[in-house]
Amino acid sequence: MSSKKYPTQFPGVRYRIHKSRKHNAGKLDRYFFIRYRINGKLKEEGIGWASKGWNPTKASLILSDLKKNHLKGKGPQTLAEQRALENEKREFEKAEQLRIEKETLSFKDYFEDCYFSESKINKNWRSSAREDSLFRLWIEPVIGPMPFKDIRPFNLERIKKNMTDAGRAQRSIQYALAVVRQVFNHAIKNGIYEGDNPARKVSKPKFDNKRTRFLDKDEAGILLENLKLRSPQLHDIALLSLHSGLRAGEIFDLTWGCVDFRHESISVMDPKGGKNRTLYMTQEVIGMLKLKDRGKPTDLVFTNRKGNRISEVSNAFRRTVIDLGFNEGTLTLI
Repeated sequence: MSSKKYPTQFPGVRYRIHKSRKHNAGKLDRYFFIRYRINGKLKEEGIGWASKGWNPTKASLILSDLKKNHLKGKGPQTLAEQRALENEKREFEKAEQLRIEKETLSFKDYFEDCYFSESKINKNWRSSAREDSLFRLWIEPVIGPMPFKDIRPFNLERIKKNMTDAGRAQRSIQYALAVVRQVFNHAIKNGIYEGDNPARKVSKPKFDNKRTRFLDKDEAGILLENLKLRSPQLHDIALLSLHSGLRAGEIFDLTWGCVDFRHESISVMDPKGGKNRTLYMTQEVIGMLKLKDRGKPTDLVFTNRKGNRISEVSNAFRRTVIDLGFNEGTLTLI
């Protein structure tokens, strides 16, 4: 590219010629400059290439605006200042547009475009199908078109009432609220919504707390899937507990010497009676344990981050149960 600059018919506007790049019917491309004085010093700034839409007339208009700003003593005094202001304006407009889009994004659009698309990947088809069914039948008619910021606890109470009036089981109502809760949590995590989760302020359906709360197969699958997203190890501990009936302390004390892959069994020492008992492993448990790094027979199967015995169930388990709305306060899985 030539360094020589040529004058144009406009005072203060010059250009230089590219040595090889052609533009406009085979003519060599030109790069335009403007020259002016500011605070008594001569300043020259590049405008742009002809191939990018610049020409002497447009450059002259820019120069004229800067000279007017010099005389008035306000506005951008240099091309660099003008470009900085234009960039700042574009960034502001972009941020404002993003803010408006976030504030007006409907629950339905977010569920379909963001939350459910991930749910179908991370959860089994049965869980995803149930979420979709609950959304279409009960959630969408009430809050589907509403932006997140406009959804209030009383809107979710309407979902509860509609399902109750239709004779739906309390467990199904609980699932529906859990879906709403998870969508809000997902939106908060992704920076789409910044307020409180209204589902947390809605009273959960009442269950008979006089009996032990058991998970059905679908609930267990949903719980495991959500635990896996929070903590793979917590997922594995819960999987082992669900499939074997082992208590938390027994799992935390489990060593590789107690795991017999050949006979697909686990030997457990009862700390109270001092007697061993044998539990048979399901294929899910076998598959999970075989993926782990096996140590010496005396090594613990599950350890904390420091490689020591785990002392208690992670709070992530309780938070997951709360987020899912699984009969808060009565679930004692492990």
